[in-house]
Amino acid sequence: MRYIATIAGILLLGVILWDGFETIILPRRVTRRVRLTRLFYRCTWIPWSAVARWMKPGKRRETLLSIYGPLSLLLLFFMWAVGLIFSFTLLHWAAGSAQVSFRESTAFWTDLYMSGTTFFTLGLGDITPHTGVARFITVFESGTGFGFLAIVISYLPVLYGAFSRREANISLLDARAGSPPTAAELVRRHARGQNLEALGRFLGDWEAWSAELMESHLSFPVLCYFRSQHDNQSWLAALTAILDTCALLISSAEGALQWQSQLTFAISRHALVDLAQVMHIPPKQPVVDRLSDDDLQQLRELLASARAPVCGTATADQKLRDLRRMYEPYITGFSERLLIPYPAWKVAAGPADNWKTSAWEKISSESSVPMGAAVDEEHR
Repeated sequence: MRYIATIAGILLLGVILWDGFETIILPRRVTRRVRLTRLFYRCTWIPWSAVARWMKPGKRRETLLSIYGPLSLLLLFFMWAVGLIFSFTLLHWAAGSAQVSFRESTAFWTDLYMSGTTFFTLGLGDITPHTGVARFITVFESGTGFGFLAIVISYLPVLYGAFSRREANISLLDARAGSPPTAAELVRRHARGQNLEALGRFLGDWEAWSAELMESHLSFPVLCYFRSQHDNQSWLAALTAILDTCALLISSAEGALQWQSQLTFAISRHALVDLAQVMHIPPKQPVVDRLSDDDLQQLRELLASARAPVCGTATADQKLRDLRRMYEPYITGFSERLLIPYPAWKVAAGPADNWKTSAWEKISSESSVPMGAAVDEEHR
């Protein structure tokens, strides 16, 4: 039994350490299907999303979904820690590590207690190793526990830094493309100001954003589960709006604007497909066509009103359909798996942009006193 415990402990230790290395340290995508982390997220996301699907779409559902990403990190760290402690417990038990002062024989729970205190480097001293192999296991476990805690502490700032950089550009998209962002609104607002050069520079910034999204989310796929501050914003909706805009400009426009659209479309679609591969989300054809002929005609009229060079309609329609087939199935797959709604091409009549709304608007509109006075009165 002690030989079996030794082999089981070594295998469990190796699996957990390698899984932690791939998840935290290795800056490269891992597409292997058999992974401890992937099994963990599959077993936790399925019941969590099932509860969310049972709820009506709205703020309560989004709040529940927003909790999953950060909470899953803590649960993953807890699973690793428990697995490491248990693997070292098997090694301690097999080596007869634990020695209690008042008796020679020890139970398995004593080895578990020793493993836990050693892993967290408590050093209580009430149970001590008494053989060379036992001392080696104790020193190795204390070093592993210290390194594990250090890596976890340094991992969180990197993760949240990547999340903050992602969300900054999504917030900037609010005033330019609406809430939620749409390609029609993005083109309309730039066409209204006769400022297509600014649209080209804006797409250049989103080319860099898509490249950073690909690198950060391939290294840390858990970021895909992190939700944005507002319920009508998300990284998937922003990426969809940019891909829609680029597809429209590639198929309909000409010149420098078309060239920048091709560059942004290429890296955005690259990020989307690679993320789908890492998350094991297969493409799925959308049930409903997102772009009607009337909406497409209005978009082309917007481009023409902004004095953009527009190519022929006959070739543009087919080209646009080909481009949409390159990314819309992946958008649909992500939307169904992560329960993130993606926007339509054209903004629907509804709430104003996020920057136009405020929790204080009702007070300021219904009261004639200044805002500060209303707040002071409420506190009194």
